[in-house]
Amino acid sequence: MVEVLRVANCSGFYGDRLDAAKEMIDGGPVDVLTGDYLAELTMTILYNQRQSRNTGYVGTFLKQVKAVAEHCVANSIKIVSNAGGLNPQGMAEEVEKIYEELGITAKVAYIDGDDIVPDLEYLQAGGETFTNIDTGQDLAAADVVTANTYFGAWGIKEALDNGADIVICPRVTDAAVVIGPAAWKFNWARDDYDALAGALAAGHIIECGAQCCGGNYAFFEEVPSYRDVGYPIAEIEADGSFTVTKHPGTGGLVSVGTISAQLLYEISTPAYYNPDVVAHFDTLKIEQVGDDRVRVSGTRGSNPPPTHKVCVNTRGPYKQSTEVLLTGLDIEKKAEIYLDAILHNIGGREQFDDVDVQLIRSDHEDPDTNEVAHAALRITFVASDPSKLGRLLQAKMTELGLANIPGNTGRGGGGYSGNQVLVHWPCFIDSKKVVERVHMDGAMTEIQPTQQLDLPEMFYQQVPVDIPSAPRGATKKVPFGRLFGTRSGDKGGAANCGVWAKSDEAYGFLHEFLTVDRFKTLLPDFGAYEVERYELPNMLALNFVIRGVLGGGVSSNHRIDKQAKSLGEYLRAKHVEIPESLLA
Repeated sequence: MVEVLRVANCSGFYGDRLDAAKEMIDGGPVDVLTGDYLAELTMTILYNQRQSRNTGYVGTFLKQVKAVAEHCVANSIKIVSNAGGLNPQGMAEEVEKIYEELGITAKVAYIDGDDIVPDLEYLQAGGETFTNIDTGQDLAAADVVTANTYFGAWGIKEALDNGADIVICPRVTDAAVVIGPAAWKFNWARDDYDALAGALAAGHIIECGAQCCGGNYAFFEEVPSYRDVGYPIAEIEADGSFTVTKHPGTGGLVSVGTISAQLLYEISTPAYYNPDVVAHFDTLKIEQVGDDRVRVSGTRGSNPPPTHKVCVNTRGPYKQSTEVLLTGLDIEKKAEIYLDAILHNIGGREQFDDVDVQLIRSDHEDPDTNEVAHAALRITFVASDPSKLGRLLQAKMTELGLANIPGNTGRGGGGYSGNQVLVHWPCFIDSKKVVERVHMDGAMTEIQPTQQLDLPEMFYQQVPVDIPSAPRGATKKVPFGRLFGTRSGDKGGAANCGVWAKSDEAYGFLHEFLTVDRFKTLLPDFGAYEVERYELPNMLALNFVIRGVLGGGVSSNHRIDKQAKSLGEYLRAKHVEIPESLLA
């Protein structure tokens, strides 16, 4: 029998299934319960909560801890989570109160040092520019509201080495809550890069909870049931190989496809960066080894980069949006007249920093129902001066209700009140300047990042792979998604769209057909942006990164789909000529 560490993840985002934590420990044997709550958008939510309620941590996690604490302590199940958010010490204190209330003796550890707001000016004076990865601009410290370094796994390992039952983390990388326990279990060294890379791949797969178990899966018809979809368990081995599964009797699906989709989620190059190791996703092997059991092996790793990523949020401008439904004939002319009247009524476009206009053509010609006769004109006003937005602006738009185009009717929604937005600012800090601290039993231990240890560099070179030839012959025009799966998401101001095939022959066609130019032609609204293509032939996959399409990140861009979650399905809906031999 191969010794494994069973790591179960009960959360992929703030707001995920509350009962999942209890279901995971009741459903079968696990060794570690993890939860990932900190998307980039979540940091802005926690900032607002810290300002209004003096919390700054994920409050729902406390309910989950209370539900599982007794079982976990009695069965030696460790809990590791990044629910500490912007206030890990405050979260740890609340957890200790829960244990005391339940009469449980347990060791609570928390990690801090990630918050660098107090040190920004000092760090900038020392040469740190905090240059925005997406825009190339240097940071102005006066605008910063949060700035948190993404920590790795070694603080978690230190806490577990010293007997912690629960480790409350701040802004660690999503996969760190899996790498840390694996490094603790198998006592990996800092330069066990292949093993660490395997754990990083495992962490990346299970970090989004049920998403690797059939959630958001392109070929959703393959999923037997979407009722009570199971959450993932990674059975990690000493060499970093692992098997992903879920508890018996739960809904969903664990297959080569669902795992491939998640590996492609929110990545850029096949070299997946982490402060502990670089995992080369173009080396791993994915195999179906049983029902709802997929094994991933052979992941190669190399030295971590010389920098840590930093999640900064800055004060942005104020923003207000409105939508009007345009119906029936002459949609574009109606939009032109309505926009002209709006801008005239409010005193002109020039007073705003930006006016973003989107005409969303969801209308059908010769419509069968009233609902499919509508298009939507969405107007977003951006201003540094909040007095230009708010109720007066809305009133000026409302005044046109009976004095403009026929069929004029509005479609309201939340977040249109002229509130200030927070702009995500992804950047890097020299790892030599990173300070990580572990607190437990009244003592503090400082953890050195691997980059401060001056370990020898381990070079890695990908072995060349033969790409299958694209099949020739007669073609048929069909939706692209009838043959190919996709998974898309956000990476700061960029979006990614991973595409994979199910056979070598189909990958040969995909590799030749879906060039950057073809991608831009199929998706013309993305064509104005810089698009990069990366190849992962071991997964029969390609990955496309669209730079700048999400502007200043999730909370500040003007798109309806602010996180590019629907981009992949948009691509799958496009009709293309595909060889009939593949369709057969």
